[in-house]
Order: sequence, then structure tokens, then C-alpha cells
Amino acid sequence: MKTGTIISTYNLSETEEKKEILNQYRGLLRALKEKLKPGDKEILRAAFEMAVDAHKTMRRKSGEPYVLHPIAVAKICVEEIGLGIRSTICALLHDTVEDTDISLDDVQREFGSEIAKIVDGLTKISTVMDANTSQQAENFKKILLTLTDDPRVILIKLADRLHNMRTMDSMKKEKQLKISSETIYVYAPLAHRMGLYNIKTELEDLSMKYMEPDTYKYIAKKLQETKKERTRYINDFIKPLKEKLQKTGLDFEIFGRPKSIHSIWSKIKKKGVAFEEVYDLFAIRIIVNSIAEKEKEDCWKVYSIITDEYNPSPERLRDWLSNPKSNGYEALHTTVMGPEGKWVEVQIRTKRMNEIAEKGLAAHWKYKEDKDDESRFDKWFGQIREALNNAESNSLDFLQDFKTSFLAEEIYVYTPKGDVKMLPVGATALDFAFSVHTAIGTKCIGAKVNHKLVPIGHKLRSGDQIEIITSAKQKPNSEWLNQVVTSKAKTRIKDTLRDEKRQIAELGKQILQKKLETLGAQMNSSNLEELCSFYKMSSNLDLFFDIAIKKITLNELKDFTVHVDKLIAPKPIKITEIKQEITEHKPLDKKDSELIIFGESSDKIMYTLANCCKPIPGDNVFGFVTSGEGLKIHRTNCPNAARLLANYGHRVVKTKWAKNKEISFLTGLNIVGIDDVGVINKITNLLSGDLKVNIAAMTIEAKDGIFQGNIKIFVNDKDELDNIVNHLLKLEGIETVTRYNTE
Repeated sequence: MKTGTIISTYNLSETEEKKEILNQYRGLLRALKEKLKPGDKEILRAAFEMAVDAHKTMRRKSGEPYVLHPIAVAKICVEEIGLGIRSTICALLHDTVEDTDISLDDVQREFGSEIAKIVDGLTKISTVMDANTSQQAENFKKILLTLTDDPRVILIKLADRLHNMRTMDSMKKEKQLKISSETIYVYAPLAHRMGLYNIKTELEDLSMKYMEPDTYKYIAKKLQETKKERTRYINDFIKPLKEKLQKTGLDFEIFGRPKSIHSIWSKIKKKGVAFEEVYDLFAIRIIVNSIAEKEKEDCWKVYSIITDEYNPSPERLRDWLSNPKSNGYEALHTTVMGPEGKWVEVQIRTKRMNEIAEKGLAAHWKYKEDKDDESRFDKWFGQIREALNNAESNSLDFLQDFKTSFLAEEIYVYTPKGDVKMLPVGATALDFAFSVHTAIGTKCIGAKVNHKLVPIGHKLRSGDQIEIITSAKQKPNSEWLNQVVTSKAKTRIKDTLRDEKRQIAELGKQILQKKLETLGAQMNSSNLEELCSFYKMSSNLDLFFDIAIKKITLNELKDFTVHVDKLIAPKPIKITEIKQEITEHKPLDKKDSELIIFGESSDKIMYTLANCCKPIPGDNVFGFVTSGEGLKIHRTNCPNAARLLANYGHRVVKTKWAKNKEISFLTGLNIVGIDDVGVINKITNLLSGDLKVNIAAMTIEAKDGIFQGNIKIFVNDKDELDNIVNHLLKLEGIETVTRYNTE
């Protein structure tokens, strides 16, 4: 993938370059040292030389030799994912077939069919997609097709993406946005699902660095400022635990590690709190070196010692020892009340569990004698294979289904007999019914969850026990598609609806056949093609179905002519089409048209501001060409940004703000504080009097000594808004001030 660049400006002579390439390769060999068997060095050298020769004329944006990228990807595969020799060869060659004169046959001849197959899976196939399909989604589907044969394709692909994200600083802003969006939308959840938690965390942080740079810098700075204080607290917290654990004779490690910037930001957004109020800025991890038979026992022993010392929060216990995640993750998580009244998350794992948590699938293979986990993986791959074989779904639908079915967090639920089933978060009783059996799903009329009657769309929670109620008279309808999240349920419902549609369509087929006979024409493929084109139908099935339900009456057939059995449609009346450019889009008022400058030529173009995120000058923004409403401007942290940028990158337009202090934008502030006499007065005096802000609307509600206010104000840009927020926070009794999107 040629998108990666490095940060520094590259400035080495040819001799120094060769030396650097060789040094990096030697570093790769050192990382592989323990895995090398006789003959491996020779085959690795052949792959390295093929990559060097293939990429010899290619450079990255920074000017560095391109071959350093595949070497770096191979090193990530070995050091951070734990892959072996064959994967290293594939990583070294992963861009050769796509970008150079080397063919897949060359790779197969030199290294055999297994490596050629993986390299083929890693080679993106560039084809012209139709306007409604995202190339990214299509490529992703192709990559996943190979995943079911060999998961190493995905692992190497993730290493490739990680290196590109690490080395993206000198790329154009819009390219950074597109790649970061794809990463947060697909690759980070995929890394999480494959059990690569460290890589998932880094991908999220790096995406945030480019998509929300100000927030990223703010949290990074805050973490740096609080580092000393955090270290002191961690040491105080660990000290009594260490003493107690040492007395048990367990072989253990205990340490604190900071949470990722992205996860802290998610907490801030989810809970609506300031940085200072996020209690779990770090997690304590205890890793026990246990023998296989005593792993669970030792973990619970550690849990017992922790909860003797500190009070646990009962609803924050996560037991993935009894029910490991389907990606193999095992651990005990608990949150306890530490010194100074602070909640602290503690993670307990054994050495084996920790390796699987950090290196996912690759480490799992190392311990694959554990058949139970193996079957969980096999089931997961089986479900993906099933979803991929459903040829009817387009790539974007598939990508959305894949995210909700396979990349979401999991819950575990029980059958009436006590068997465990893993389902994605958000799964309903109907999803559960289809997971048991298709016949049960299609006949489901309701369920009993924990012995209480619930409708089919009832959302399940971890620990629920579900009994499905069926009826022979029940059959799926299109509304069911909105009540399921798993790919299996969606596919089965669509199949059933399609079968029903086929039965109804048979009647339409008979009606059409009779009509054609009266015209003296045959029902052959060319005549059906002519009719589908005339009635704007995408398939014969749709045509027959619409005839059966009388949506198409076939009255127009009288205007057709027949020539030697062939139907000829009447010529349409020619209408001159007027193409409307973005610049001709419904003009906005004068102030808007002066606001934003687009494109390399800095031409001013008409646009509208997206209602979903209400951008104002100073926000990081991008332009998006919609199909019916011209150009819309979104904030890069808009709830819809990742989806739009990842799936429709070709419609994104580079944008920047023009300075114009005469223009005002409506935005909203949500203020929470202690209800006190004169609090409204204080706020209005500050805004209208001191800051001369134009207030459009204001609502204040007080309950139990707390007030919450929503204020709509006009501002010129983000700097002015930040200044207003800072002044409000200085008022006595004001707890939080957050921006919200006005309707």
C-alpha cells in the first residue's frame, strides 16, 4: 500500500541507503532468531532480494526507499503479532504483485502456492466500481474472502495499516482524514476482534490524532501533566497488594498502565465529564505465571486478595475466565475503590492469557491444544464464511452487517438447557432464535427472557436465559430486518422473503407469457432484457413480481413493435438534460457564500452546513458531495464522519475557512451547575453585558438543587466560542459547559 510516508525528510546517499536497508533487514532477522530453522535464512534472503529488486525505483513521499515499508510491516508481524517465517515472507512481498512487474506466478514459482495465495489475498484488485459502491468496502470484502482460508491475510493487512498510520505525518490533510476514517471504521474494530488489543488501541489513537487533532493534543498534554501524580497513586495502590501477593508464593507481575487517549476521550464524551473527572485514566494489571491446571484458581485467588484490600463495585466484575470471548480473550476485570475515594480498574490474567490478549490469533495457535477455544474460532470463521457466500448483498450492506455482527463487543446468553451462546452487543431475541436454528427463527413469535414474556425485538443482555416461542403460522416480513443485527439472521430473513417473492412472481411470469403470445413474441432472454430496461427493473424477478402485484399493468405493451419474434420498445421522447453543477446549487444568502474556500484553486463554491454537527468557523471540517443536496460541510468529529469518509472517500472535498468576522453562526451550549439565587442573572450579565454575545434562546430547568440550561448563541468562530466557554466555567457554581448541535 503506497499511502504510507515517514515523518522526517529523507536525505541519505545511495551507499547509506543500501546500508540502512540492510540494517533494517538484519533487525528483522534478529527478531526472528528463535523461530529460524535450517534453510529459513536462505528463503528469507530470496524474498528480501525479490522485494528490494521489485521496489528498487520506488520512493515514499519522504523520499526514502519504498522497500523499507515491507520490511517494517514484516517486523510488526514478527514482534507485535508473533507471526513466523512464512508470514514474514508474505509481508516482504505484500506490495510486489500490486505495484511492480512481479506476477503471482513468479511468487508461486519461487515460494510455493501457500505463500502465493496469501500474497494474492493481500493484493488489492483495482476494478471500476459502480457509483453506489465504495471501493474500500469492495476491497475489504475481497480481503475477508481470503480470511476464511487463511487468517494471516488479515493479520499482515493490519500490520500494513499500522505502519502506514505510524508514518502518515507528511501526507495531505484530506488523505490523512480518509485513511484515518477507514482505520477507525473497519481496521481498529477488526484488530480488536482478532484479539490484537495493543494494535487496536494504537490504531484508534493515531486515527484520533488526525481526525480530532486539538482534542488529541489536549488529552496528551493533560496526561503528561498528571503523570507524576498518577505514578505516585499507582505505587500507593499497588504496595499493600504486592505484600499480600508475595505471601501466597505466587509468581506474579503487577504494574499500572495509562489508558489510551482515544478511550479517555470516549469516556469524556459518553459520561459528559471533564478530563479531571475521568477516574480510570489507568488500569492495574496483574499477570500470574501459572501452570495450565491452576490458571483459574490462581486468578480467583488474586481477585480474593484484591477485594480483601479494596471494596469492589459488584456491577463492574467481568468474568472472561468462565466465558472467554470468541477471539480467545480470557481475564478477570474488576473495579475497586482505591485510596482517596478513586475507582481503579484491575485486570487479572495469566502469562498465557496475556500473550493471547496482546498477540491474538498468532499466540492462540501456539496454545491450540485447547480444543474449546479452537472451536470458538472455527465457529467465528464459519459465520464469516456464511456471510460472505451470500452473493446478494452489496459491499456496503455487507460491511455494515460485518461491523454489527462480527466486530461488535460480545454478550453471552443461555439456552433453556444452560448452553452458552455468544452474540454481538445489541442482539435481540430474534437474533438468538436464528442462532439456534433457521427454522426456529422463521417461526418465532416471541420469547421468554428470564421467564418473562418479551417481543421478538427485545434487546438481550449478558447472562439472560432465553426460551423462544414459535408458531407454525408465523412467517418473516421485511420489518424483521430492522429487529436483528447478526448477519445470519439478516441473510435468512432475506432468503425467506426472496423465496416468497419468487412464488408470487410465478403468477406475474404467467401473465406476461400470455401477453407476449398475443403480440406474437416469445418469452426469451433478449425480450425480457428489453422489458426490464423499459420498466427500469434490475432483474427478471422484480419485473415478474411487480406484474403479479399489479404495480406494472403492461398497458404499454400496445406501443411495442414485434420484428421476427423480437420486442422493440417505443422510442422515448428526447428531453434535453440540464446538468446542475455544485456551483449552481440553490444559492444561499450572501454571508454563507463568502465563508468557505474549497479546492486547490481556492474558488468559492456554494454549500450548506450539515445539520448533524452544525460546524462553525475554526472547527476542523470537510466537504461532502451529496447526491441530491449539493455540497455539505461536516465537522471531522461529526457522528457520521467516519462512515462517510471511509465509504465515500471519492466524494470528499478539501475545505478551509475564510476569515470573516462579520458573519455569525448559531450554536448551542449546555450548562450544568448548582441551582442558586441569581444564577440566570450571572449567566445573562456575562454573555450580553461583558462579552456582548447575541443570545437567540435560553431555557433553564432546576431540580433537586441542580440546574441545567440550554443557551443558543451567535458566534463568529470557534475561538470566540472557546472564550465564552472559559468565561462561563469561571462563574461560581457552574460545573460543566458543553457544546451541542442546535436544531
